[in-house]
Amino acid sequence: MALYDARRRSNTIVMGLCVAASAFGLAFLVLILLALLWNGLAGLTPSVFIEMTPPPGSSGGLLNAILGSLIMTVLGVAFGAPLGMLAGTYMAEYGRYSKLTFFVRFINDILLSAPSIIVGLFVYEVIVVRMGHFSGIAGAIALAVIVVPVVVRTTEDMLLLVPGPLREAATALGLPRSHMIIRVAYRAARAGLVTGVLLAVARVSGETAPLLFTALNNQFLSTNLNAPMASVPAVIFQFALSPYRDWQQLAWTGALIITFAVLALSITARVLARQRIAK
Repeated sequence: MALYDARRRSNTIVMGLCVAASAFGLAFLVLILLALLWNGLAGLTPSVFIEMTPPPGSSGGLLNAILGSLIMTVLGVAFGAPLGMLAGTYMAEYGRYSKLTFFVRFINDILLSAPSIIVGLFVYEVIVVRMGHFSGIAGAIALAVIVVPVVVRTTEDMLLLVPGPLREAATALGLPRSHMIIRVAYRAARAGLVTGVLLAVARVSGETAPLLFTALNNQFLSTNLNAPMASVPAVIFQFALSPYRDWQQLAWTGALIITFAVLALSITARVLARQRIAK
């Protein structure tokens, strides 16, 4: 009985510490979100979406930055997601027990945990220095490098969850392995694959360091991928450090827009993941 009471007290203490730590972290998160809402909503007007970034001392918006972020994010995901899905498919379907898969998985884990500024420096040295200037295509490539390991991990994990009997049934019907993967494995893991892509989009939406080293920034509206291109994270970085109140207000508003975009993508990914588990 004494041992039972001691264990129960220990369990209560540990549970209390866990709850206190969770409450401590959530309190700071709530404070950050409240500060973001308080400062960001004040500048959330239609002009933010229809006007370009202003010079000091005048009003403006974030049209060029939003458009630049969308272009580079879409291109980065378009470059990185197919590569990640193909690599994850090989690791889960073709070379599950091969040495190459072990090596690729090890490198992929390193890329997942690597700071994004390292990716920016790498792309800067490999592309920007050799091109002789910053460009939107360099920024898209930097984002693609960040997208690849996220999609590789989620693709492999989702395909490994597909039951083996489904593969065996497709093979028994005479389907080649490639057709079995496309028509059976991909369909069974579709929600998980889409979740992985959405998580990758959420991962790169707020990246600043890689874009500062590759796309830099542009005060004007430009869709030229061979020239510097504006992005919301870069504008936030520049305007938040400025002494101008108008720029600081736009920085808060841009941070609010990115936060809600990432929140929407994360919620969508969670909903799709729950649907996959329920099935």
